Amino acid sequence: MALQQQLQRNWRAVAKQFEAIVGKTGVVWTPEELVVFECDGLTSYRERPQVVVLPKTTEQLAAVVKICSQEGIAFVARGSGTGLSGGALPVENCVLIVTARMNKILEVDLENQRVVVQPGVINSWVTQAVSGAGFYYAPDPSSQIICSIGGNVAENSGGVHCLKYGVTTNHVLGLKLVLPDGSIVDVGGKLPEMPGYDLTGIFVGSEGTLGIATEITLKILKAPETVHVLLADYATVEEAGSTVSDIIGAGVIPGGMEIMDNLSINAVEDVVGTKCYPRDAGAILLIEIDGLAVEVAANSQIVEKLCRKNGARNVRVATDPDERLKMWKGRKAAFAAMGQRSPDYYVQDGVIPRTKITFVLKEIEALGEQYGYDVANVFHAGDGNLHPLILYDNAIPGALEEVEELGGEILKLCVRIGGSISGEHGVGAEKRCYMPEMFTPADLETMQWVRKVFDPKGIANPTKIFPTPRTCGEGARAIHKEKFKNIERY
Repeated sequence: MALQQQLQRNWRAVAKQFEAIVGKTGVVWTPEELVVFECDGLTSYRERPQVVVLPKTTEQLAAVVKICSQEGIAFVARGSGTGLSGGALPVENCVLIVTARMNKILEVDLENQRVVVQPGVINSWVTQAVSGAGFYYAPDPSSQIICSIGGNVAENSGGVHCLKYGVTTNHVLGLKLVLPDGSIVDVGGKLPEMPGYDLTGIFVGSEGTLGIATEITLKILKAPETVHVLLADYATVEEAGSTVSDIIGAGVIPGGMEIMDNLSINAVEDVVGTKCYPRDAGAILLIEIDGLAVEVAANSQIVEKLCRKNGARNVRVATDPDERLKMWKGRKAAFAAMGQRSPDYYVQDGVIPRTKITFVLKEIEALGEQYGYDVANVFHAGDGNLHPLILYDNAIPGALEEVEELGGEILKLCVRIGGSISGEHGVGAEKRCYMPEMFTPADLETMQWVRKVFDPKGIANPTKIFPTPRTCGEGARAIHKEKFKNIERY
């Protein structure tokens, strides 16, 4: 008891130091308040931080990190907490640094197509800030109305339009960073090409292991002249997958191509009620064509012919903005809609070659039958980024461990055919044990060298991305089972 009280007094003293920097309203440390910070979007893993700090400025955040460095305290950065790989999951005895109050758009430069934002700015706010002038920000994760730019940078998030326009790293020009020792540095800038090492590229996707971005310079794009959205429905998912390969093979690069299977279609219609998606379809394929009016018209005709060639029962073309938005609304709500079908779901994020979509979807179906779980498929078909959602009930003992194993088999399958274990959700705590499936020991060691250059003390989001005996061994799995077997969902 005395030791426990001493530990409590120590954390109270640490909290007081943080209060001196950000004020009392910027520090959370009572047990009942900390509950909401135990996990990110991957709710099956939970750990309560000792203190949560919410800075408003770069200087405040740097002062907080400097204290962590001096005291040897691990810290984890968190944006909106929408991540799906446990990247913002607190670690034992850590400080959680939440950037939600750093939510200002600092500069809008339309002439040079640049926007500078703080990390807590919500993804969709960027487009809202510039849309009146005819611009937009291309990366659009499904959670874009709630996910933050800082989190997008940490995870290198993608979205519907990543097929044509790329993921977050393709739209970040410069960063102001707080390194793990509390120092403030600038990397990149407002120009697309900068001399020296590409430190901006190293940082984007580093999942908070190299430091925290406090200002982010983004590239914005001019809105296209014309946009068409085609919705094709098929009897089977395989027909939709074959269409994707044929469209790319024909030299047409859509703004986005998304597939939803029958389970996803009906879940969305039950919850959102778009009335766009035929409930009896085995799958639908959403295809967005954008660009100059003459180009869009020609490509729409090509795409429609290829859809029908591959067995599309119907092809609907939307040119009106409201109708296009309605078609996309269901896709954007697909993950949330699964809550109507199942108490819990476990989502994966594997990437495969487009030509392997049909084969992999059949293999996933077979794995689902083998393990006894329904698997819904809704994914970025254009770049082969799969998002199988394994439906289960966490209240059933052993169910979580079974779906984790099933998810792992799906990731291994992706790697075996030349794919990846993650396309946009990151590795975090969830996929670290599968990194050796993709990388040799020498590869992983080289990555750790980079990490240690920025964080020699190992206090920035420790235990994430890279496997260790403690995080991936039998002992860790046993602890995980014991720790969460009686946890209450909220």
